[in-house]
Amino acid sequence: MTRKVLLPCLLALGVTTACGKGSSPTPTAPAPIPAAEACAALGATAGGLAILNGAACNPDRSPVVRVNLRTADGFSAGICSGTIIAARAVLTAAHCLDGDVALARIWLGSGEEIVGQSFVLWPNFQFNNPGSFDVGVIRFSQDLPRTPMPILTSRAGRVGETAILAGWGRDQNDVTTSLRAGSTTLSNVSAAFLETIFAPPSSSVCSGDSGGPILLSEGGVWTIGGITSATSSTACNEGTNFYQAVRHQSVQDFIRQHVPAVVQK
Repeated sequence: MTRKVLLPCLLALGVTTACGKGSSPTPTAPAPIPAAEACAALGATAGGLAILNGAACNPDRSPVVRVNLRTADGFSAGICSGTIIAARAVLTAAHCLDGDVALARIWLGSGEEIVGQSFVLWPNFQFNNPGSFDVGVIRFSQDLPRTPMPILTSRAGRVGETAILAGWGRDQNDVTTSLRAGSTTLSNVSAAFLETIFAPPSSSVCSGDSGGPILLSEGGVWTIGGITSATSSTACNEGTNFYQAVRHQSVQDFIRQHVPAVVQK
C-alpha cells in the first residue's frame, strides 16, 4: 500500500488539510483503552477529547514533546512530535528533519523551548524507498527534565495488540496546541512497519503527530514500538497509519549508534 507523509509543514504554514472531512469506516471493536485513560501511558492525566478520538494530556511529566522546526533563516519549517529516549536525546521521524530544516527545538508543554545542539537522520533519507528508514534523533547539550522512555527491541508487535498513540498534532477540531493520546490496535506488522486502521472509537494520528511514538506494553511498561511516519490517505479520519518499527535491525543500530544510552526492553 502506498504511504503518504503526514506533512508537518502544513501546521506551521496555515494550509488547510483534508483531515476531519473524510468518511469514517465502520468500527469493528471498541477502543481497547478508554480515551480518558490513554494519557496514563505517558505518566499524565487527561482532560477533554483530542488526537482523533483521544484525550488531551497534562504534559508536565510526559516524555513526548513537541518539535518545532526552523530553517537557516529562522523561518518555521513546521512542527512534529518526538519522544525523549535518553537524558539528552529525542527520537523523531527522519522526514521531520529532512529538507531545509536547520534547527530543531522542543517544547515540553510549559516554559521556554529547548534548542537542539544537533540532529541526525537516516543517511540520504528518501520516503517510500525500501532501504530508507524514517528515523531521526535530536541531541541536546543539557539533560532534559523528563524520564526517558525505552524502545522495544526484544520482540515484534503483534496483530490485535493494544497500542497507545501520542503526539502534538491535530485533533478532530483542528486544534494543535496540546499533547494528546488515544488507544488503538495493531492491524498489521511487518519487519519495517507497524500499522493501524482508523475505525472509531479507536484513535488515529494526524498532521503534527509525525515523529511521535506508538507505544506497546512489555512487562507492564509502555515502550516505543514505532515512530509515526505516514498515512495511506490525505484525510486523517480514514485509511491506514504507518509507524517505523524500532525493532528493525537497521533502525535499532541507528538509534544505538547515535544514542548509546538508550534504554531497551
